[in-house]
Amino acid sequence: MVKTREAVELLGRIKDLLWEKKAEKVVALDLRAVSESLDYFVVASATSTPHLQALERHVQEKLEEEGLRPRPTEGQSPRWVVLDYGEVVVHLMTPEAREYYDLEGFWADAERV
Repeated sequence: MVKTREAVELLGRIKDLLWEKKAEKVVALDLRAVSESLDYFVVASATSTPHLQALERHVQEKLEEEGLRPRPTEGQSPRWVVLDYGEVVVHLMTPEAREYYDLEGFWADAERV
């Protein structure tokens, strides 16, 4: 399966931005072979709610400087933030939320990129 160049570049940029702010366990999943409607997920953990908010702000601010804004999402919580950039959806979670919802386990057949 061919990866779109823009999506792969965005994946790399998001991972770099998350590492800049010391996100933990950053993982990118290619969902295209296992989902009819999803392309890529980036999943990362924060050490606390303030860290989660700092990760969200950093990714949003840096990508807005490059002309990218996330689509509006519903259901944000202090434990899980979703930033939807179309082909790439970013899930920022506290360790407890990440363990409980286990996105990586749910999408275990997805390729890690």
